[in-house]
Amino acid sequence: MRINTIDKCKIDLAVNTIRTLSADAVEKAQSGHPGLPMGFADIAFVIWMQFLRFNPENPQWPTRDRFILSPGHGSMLLYSLLHLFGYDLSIDDIKQFRQFGSKTPGHPEYGHTQGVETTTGPLGQGFANGIGMALAEKIMSDRFNKGGVKIIDHHVYGVVSDGDLMEGITSEAASFAGHLGLSNIIYIYDCNQITIEGSTSIAFTEDVARRFEAYHWRVFKIDGHNHIEIAEAIESARNESEKPSLIIARTHIGKGSPNKQDTASIHGEPLGTKELELTKENLGWPKDKTFYIPDEVKQLCQSRVAELKEEYENWQTLFKKYIREDTKMSQLWDSYFKKEIPAELESELLKIIKKDTIATRTASGEMMQVIAQQVSCFIGGSADLCPSTKTYMKNFPSIDRNKFDGKNIHFGIREHAMGGILNGLALYGGIIPFGSTFLTFSDYMRHSIRLAAMMKIQVIYVFTHDSIFLGEDGPTHQPIEHLPSLRLIPNLLVIRPSDATETAAAWVTALNHKNGPTALILSRQDMPVINRSMYPSQCKLNYGAYILKDSDGEPDIILLASGSEVSIALEATLKLLEKGVKARLISMPSFELFRQNSKEYKNNILPPACIKRVAIEAAATCDLYEFVGLDGLVIGIDRFGASAPAKTLAEHYGFTAKNILHEINKKWGL
Repeated sequence: MRINTIDKCKIDLAVNTIRTLSADAVEKAQSGHPGLPMGFADIAFVIWMQFLRFNPENPQWPTRDRFILSPGHGSMLLYSLLHLFGYDLSIDDIKQFRQFGSKTPGHPEYGHTQGVETTTGPLGQGFANGIGMALAEKIMSDRFNKGGVKIIDHHVYGVVSDGDLMEGITSEAASFAGHLGLSNIIYIYDCNQITIEGSTSIAFTEDVARRFEAYHWRVFKIDGHNHIEIAEAIESARNESEKPSLIIARTHIGKGSPNKQDTASIHGEPLGTKELELTKENLGWPKDKTFYIPDEVKQLCQSRVAELKEEYENWQTLFKKYIREDTKMSQLWDSYFKKEIPAELESELLKIIKKDTIATRTASGEMMQVIAQQVSCFIGGSADLCPSTKTYMKNFPSIDRNKFDGKNIHFGIREHAMGGILNGLALYGGIIPFGSTFLTFSDYMRHSIRLAAMMKIQVIYVFTHDSIFLGEDGPTHQPIEHLPSLRLIPNLLVIRPSDATETAAAWVTALNHKNGPTALILSRQDMPVINRSMYPSQCKLNYGAYILKDSDGEPDIILLASGSEVSIALEATLKLLEKGVKARLISMPSFELFRQNSKEYKNNILPPACIKRVAIEAAATCDLYEFVGLDGLVIGIDRFGASAPAKTLAEHYGFTAKNILHEINKKWGL
C-alpha cells in the first residue's frame, strides 16, 4: 500500500495516534522518553505502512524485514507500532509501560516482547546488530536463493539517533558495512539535533553525510515530516545494489508539543498534564481521551496486515515447493535453522590430538577445521588476529563484497563492532557465530557480550592469550581481571580448558549451548596433554569441575585449578601424595557449569568437612574464595604482569609446583 494513495488526513491521524499513545504512556508512567516517538512518528508510519514486510501471526518469518530501534529509549514508538499492526501487545500492555512484569519495559527487550528484534538502549548496539542481520541475510541468500528463486530476500530498517552516531561502535560497524557493500541496510537518522544536555552543537558538529559517504554508504537528506519525501528516499534506498543507505531526516523532537518541541526537556521527561493537554489540542486530538485510537486508524493498519498476509502465504507456497520438495535443500535448511551438531563430534575432535604438549589455542584451531566441515551453520572470524587466535577455517573462502559463500569473516581491528555484529548474526537465526581476539581485548566488546547474555543468544567468543603466560608482550596484553569479570556476567558460560582434551569437550559444549553465549578461554603457551588413562576419572567438562587425581578415602587437602595451572597443580598433588598426604586435585574449567550440579555432586567433589583447600589460577583471585572459603589458600595474581618469557613469569609470580607446595606448607604445615 503506497502512502501517496492514502488520504493525507488518515495518515496524519495515524501519525498523531503514535504521538499521543507515546505521550500518554510516558505520562501515566511518569517516566520515559516521549520526544523521539513524537518526532519520528511520520517516518515510522511510512516504513510500516508501505515498506516493512512482516507477519504479526508469525513474528519469526525468516524473510521478514527487520526493524531495529537503536535508540531504545524511544521504546514507546515501537510499542505503538506493534500494537497498531496486530502484534500480541494490547492497549492494557501499553498502559503498563515501564511497570514491573509488563510487556512494555523502558527499553525494548528481545524475547520479552513479541516483535522486538533485539534488545536496545545502550546507544550504537542496535546499529551494529542490524549490520549483523544484514550480513546474515546476504549469507543465507547465497545459500538458499538458487535458480532465480528468492527464498531469502529482505531489508534491515534501522532508526538511529544523534547519540547512536556519536558512539564509537557505530563508526566501526558503519565502516565494516560499507566495506562489504551491504546494500540491504536502510538506516534512517533521526536528526533532531537534541541530546540530554541540550543542542548537539555543544559536542557534535561533524558532517555526518560526508562521513558516511567516506564509509561507502549512499546518503540521502530529507524532511522527516514530509511523507512523500520519506517514501521516495526509502524507495531509492531499496533499489540500491552496491551500498548501504543512510537517510538523514531532519525532524523535530517532541513534534506537536507547543512549548517543549525542539527542547532537551522533552527528550526524557513526561510532558506534564498541562502540556499534554495543549499538545492534544494542537494536534486536534480529544483532550479528554487517553490511549485513544480512532477506528479509521485501526482499519488502516489492519488493511496493511491483510495485504502482507497475502505476501506471506505466497512465500509459504514458494518455500514448500522449492525447499521442502527438494531433499537436499530441505536438509541444508534444517542444518542451518536447527543448528544441527553431530552426535559423534567430540570423538572426532579427540582424534586430532597427536602431541604431548600443545597450546589450547592451537588445539582449538585444529579442531575448528573439523567443526567447520561438520557444522554448516558455524561462521565467524577475528578482529584481525586469525594467525594468533588460530581461528581461520582453511578449507573455506572468506566473506567479501559480493561474495558471501564463505565462512570466514574479517572483522578488521574492530572488536566493539565485532561483538555487536555477532549478536545480529545470532539474532537472525540459522547461524552459530563466533568471534575471536585476545582475552585482554574482551573489554572492548564487553557491552555486546553483556547484551548477548541478556538476550540468551548463542554466540561463541574465542579468547586466546589467556594469562600472563603470553609472555613478552607484557602487561598491556596480559589479562588479570578479565576472567573473573567475565564470570560476573549472568548467563555467560565461561570455559577455561586445561589441555587439548578439555578443549574438545569445551567446543562441543559451546556448540550445544543454545540458550546463551559462551566464552572459551585459551592459552598461547604450550602445555601438557594430561594422560587421563593414568587417573581414575575421565574428562567430565560438562560438569564444570571433576576429580582429576585422588587419594584413597576422604581427602585432607583439595587443590583446584583451571587452564594451564591444572598441570602445575597436578605436579604438586603428586608430590603431596608421595609424602603420604591425602590430596585431591579438581580440574574446574567452568564455574557456571559446576554451579548447575546437584548439591550431592558438589559435596562429593568438595566435601564440606575438608576445609584445607587451595585454588590456583593465573588471574585475579576475587572469585576463587567461593570454592575454598575465606580461610582457604588462593594462588593468583592481583597486580599487572611484566614483559618476560613465560617461564620467568611463572617462577616470579609463584605459578610453580614448588611454590604451591611452599605456600601449603607455610599455611598448614603439610
